[in-house]
Amino acid sequence: MRDVVEIGRGKTGRRGLGLSEVSLVPSRRTRDVDDVSTAWQLDAYRFDIPCVAHPSDATMSPAAAAALTSQGGLGVLNAEGLWCRYEDPTELLTELANLDEVDATRRLQKVYSEPIKPALITERVKQMRDGGGTVAVRVSPQHTIALAPVILDAGIDILVIQGTLVSAEHVSTRDEPLNLKEFIADLDVPVVVGGCTNYTTALHLMRTGAAGVIVGVGADLWSTTDDVLGIAVPMATAIADAAAARRDYLDETGGRYVHLIADGEVESSGDIAKAIACGADAVMLGGALSEAEEAPAGGAWWHSAASHPKLPRGMYRPADPERTNVSMETLLHGPSHEPYGGHNLFGGLRRSMAKCGYSNLKEFQRVELTVA
Repeated sequence: MRDVVEIGRGKTGRRGLGLSEVSLVPSRRTRDVDDVSTAWQLDAYRFDIPCVAHPSDATMSPAAAAALTSQGGLGVLNAEGLWCRYEDPTELLTELANLDEVDATRRLQKVYSEPIKPALITERVKQMRDGGGTVAVRVSPQHTIALAPVILDAGIDILVIQGTLVSAEHVSTRDEPLNLKEFIADLDVPVVVGGCTNYTTALHLMRTGAAGVIVGVGADLWSTTDDVLGIAVPMATAIADAAAARRDYLDETGGRYVHLIADGEVESSGDIAKAIACGADAVMLGGALSEAEEAPAGGAWWHSAASHPKLPRGMYRPADPERTNVSMETLLHGPSHEPYGGHNLFGGLRRSMAKCGYSNLKEFQRVELTVA
């Protein structure tokens, strides 16, 4: 039964729940943690952990993407980021790691005003390929038609079309909109699209032929999408709605399964467990990856939308001088030397699954939840 709240006369709203408002309920059995699998598969590509990187230059370089892939996740490089604008952005990233927070947005906008260089996209894809593992590159819907041919010719494995919000039916009286269904139908590589926030949009994105749908707008403590656009997504509800769309699409197509990637409110291993329990197949990690030694900005964090030239939607977070960064392996697989769930992220997920009695991610999606 839907929980509808009357906002005022003539206006109601459905109550939504965030990940912090739900909790897992263990079943009648537990399992040995060594008998639990966190593996998942997107199209032909198998991953040991349900982790996809948010395509921010703060955390993803060609080397960092390869490092994440080597640890069982999926690194994603931004085709509109610094690595595809500058021949060598290393010194620039060192500067960006230590910005004055007051002037940070202006500086990010200035740095990202450098034009994208198609030749660098090809070079970065080659570097990722040489690093080993699955190669994924992100492009925004606005630049997909212009940049996708270069990205595809470079030889990627997975294309990620990601914006704050993406729909299958964009309307424009000025420009020819991207027709996702026609575009995806012509590709030989799997495509992940998003974000989306509700059942209807998720279902429409699935009908484009996408292999995966991103649920959420990347909301975390440093996101300002709510302040700028008034759009906030309670992630537990958003994931569950998208999971319902996936179930209906599965019936509609006679068995085509579309993977859901949760992007928002995911900061700890407990958040990862809750996102999977609500129906996600994987999570998109952003700021959580900034503590990895491999992160190119040395612990600083900003969203890919934080540098928008006209309407930035994300605050800059400088590196914390009190914290010591850890290796990507420690961050993802441990061992952890703190009790807050920020390290050994997927070891925490495995233990949560074991405590609740489930042996794989698909089973774990059926775990009982309670509302705080």
